[in-house]
Amino acid sequence: MRLLTSRRFSLSPDTFNRPNETNPEEEILRTPYPNKKEGEMFGIADQLLGASRIKIMCADGKARMGRIPGKIRKRMWIREGDLVIIKPWDFQDDKADILYRYTKTQASYLSRKKVLPKSLDVF
Repeated sequence: MRLLTSRRFSLSPDTFNRPNETNPEEEILRTPYPNKKEGEMFGIADQLLGASRIKIMCADGKARMGRIPGKIRKRMWIREGDLVIIKPWDFQDDKADILYRYTKTQASYLSRKKVLPKSLDVF
């Protein structure tokens, strides 16, 4: 079933509002946030270790070894200095899984919105 919606467009002599164009004043950017209830947090990729492992500086001040799960290994290439969401392991606190990597645009957006902790705000 397809729903049709009607939109109003204002016509001015110099510009026309078209349904497929976005307004440059609107900024729609959806970025995932870490779920604090599940123990997720921000981190910055510090050093690439090989074998899909990365040394990460976390928001709580600890350095952890991050593991890139197979689900995102080929889809997301992580470089040094990237902002990531990690989830520390329950049974080994010095290791974590990487859940998401932010692009540079998303990281600067989070920095402007003051979402990042002061220790990780390098963007």
